[in-house]
Amino acid sequence: MFSCIFKIMGEALYLEDSFMRECESGVVASSGKEVVLDRTVFYPRGGGQPSDTGKIISASGSEFLVVNVAKKDGKIIHELDREAAFSVGERVKCSIDWDRRYKLMRMHTAAHVLGATMFNTLGVLITGNQLEADKARFDFSLESFDRAKFEEVVRKANESLAGGAELRVYSLPREEAMKIPGVVKLANALPPSITVLRIVEIPGIDIQADGGTHVRSLKEVGRIEILRLDNKGRDNRRIYFSLSG
Repeated sequence: MFSCIFKIMGEALYLEDSFMRECESGVVASSGKEVVLDRTVFYPRGGGQPSDTGKIISASGSEFLVVNVAKKDGKIIHELDREAAFSVGERVKCSIDWDRRYKLMRMHTAAHVLGATMFNTLGVLITGNQLEADKARFDFSLESFDRAKFEEVVRKANESLAGGAELRVYSLPREEAMKIPGVVKLANALPPSITVLRIVEIPGIDIQADGGTHVRSLKEVGRIEILRLDNKGRDNRRIYFSLSG
C-alpha cells in the first residue's frame, strides 16, 4: 500500500496513468515463461497490492495469459501461462484485466483513506496489509481490542469517501518530499539513489510517496464495510474489510 517509486528497467506506464488499459511494447528479453518489455501497463506486485493479470499478444497474433508480474533486479518480469519464443525487438500488444485492476484501484484508495483515518483517530500505524479485488486486511499495533473504536474509524473514513475529493499524483525531489510529515513511512529504507518520489495526495486526508494505482476521485470508491476483526495477540490487531456501492 505504501510502496515508493523505485528505478526499474522499462517504462512503467501505470505510474503515469492508472486508467491506461493497453499498450504496444517491444520485447527486451524473453526466456521460458518470462518476458521483459521496454514499457508496460502491467502493475508488478508490491506494497500489498497484487500484480495485474491480462494478456500479451505476439506479432503473429498468438495470445499469452499474464498470470503474475514482479520486479526483479530492476526489471519488470511478466510471467506467462506457458513458454513463449519472443524475439528481442518484437512488437507485442499488452492488455490488462481491467475489471480486476479497477477493483484493486478502488481498494487501494480506500486503504489510504482508512489508514490515514486510523492514524488520526487512534494514533496507530499500519504494520502489515494485503489488498485483493474483493477484500483487504490491515494489521496494526493497538493495546486494547475495542470494536466500537474500529467502527468509529470506519464511519469517519466513509464520511471522507463520501466527500469525493479528487486525488493528485505528482513527483517531488527527494529532499523536498522528505520535508512533508509522514510522506514516507519507511524513510530509512529508501536507497540514496532514489532522487525523485511519486506522491499520491488525497487533499485534506492523506499524502504519501506511493507507487501503486488509484482512482481519480473518492466518489469512485464506495463505502468501507467491516468483514471481520481479529485479535492476533499482544498489541497486534487485524481488520478485514470490503467495499460496497
